[in-house]
Amino acid sequence: MSNDSIMWLAFAAVIAGMFFLDLFVFNKKSHEIHFREALTWTLVWVGLAVAFNAGVWCYLGKAKALEFLTGYVIEESLSVDNLFVFIMIFSYFGIAAKQQPRILKWGIIGALILRGIFIVVGIGLIERFHWMVYLFGAILIYTGISMAFGGDEKIEPEKNLLVRLLRKFLPITKKVRGDSFFIKRCGILAATPLFLTLVVVESSDVIFAVDSIPAVLAVTRDPFIVYSSNIFAIMGLRSLYYLLAHVMGMFAYLKLGVSCILVFVGGKMLLADLVEVPLYFSLGMIVGVLGISVLASVVIQGKGNGKDGSDGKTGGGAG
Repeated sequence: MSNDSIMWLAFAAVIAGMFFLDLFVFNKKSHEIHFREALTWTLVWVGLAVAFNAGVWCYLGKAKALEFLTGYVIEESLSVDNLFVFIMIFSYFGIAAKQQPRILKWGIIGALILRGIFIVVGIGLIERFHWMVYLFGAILIYTGISMAFGGDEKIEPEKNLLVRLLRKFLPITKKVRGDSFFIKRCGILAATPLFLTLVVVESSDVIFAVDSIPAVLAVTRDPFIVYSSNIFAIMGLRSLYYLLAHVMGMFAYLKLGVSCILVFVGGKMLLADLVEVPLYFSLGMIVGVLGISVLASVVIQGKGNGKDGSDGKTGGGAG
């Protein structure tokens, strides 16, 4: 058996095992995830990603391990901005904190499938049409600039095409009915706001993938590295969501840092045929920008709290 096959099997085993434990054993019943639990699971997923990266180093070599680590850091940094969008979506639909894990669970399942499709299509397009590299690079630069200067994002689910189609062909209840996505009302199948929220979350992930997949393809075009780094970041998304929901006010400049990363990665794709940027430099650049943006957020936020006399605490629960 080749080293590539061994790593694919190891990846499938780790993800399947942790997926079962995380979503169907420890979080089988709907409950509000508090800060300590979110922090524990976030550390578990980060630790697993690091351990898996060590396996990549042993079986596939130093270069592939560096590619995995860079791709994972990119995906994690992009996920942070995406999670703020999820917070706004849950707030818009009035989804209670204890019901949000169920939506995120199914959202992750959908993301596992959609990301795989996007990766296969993206790599296929680049290999067949080289000019797609420049298109992806331009998309990343445009997205980064828009993120930096576009102001706060607005959530308008009623303009979502899938939501409009759903409302047209399926009755929607006005209130959430427990943990059910669908109920029977007067003998007619009707969707609940939970399912409507799931549709918006899944469609949002499709938009996010347009940024994240090209960003990792700027690092490597190895399907295994691209997919595994994506999935490790996605699997830790749910716990990271609840962790950030408690401290989101501390990261005012993180969005600007993410926008800089997108512009850098996009520029790297555009100049790929002219300038070869060493992978270790890309990783250092990405980690450095994230570190500076987080540090600036904490320092400036702390000074602001000192001036107005507040204690710097954010709201309690997620959503």
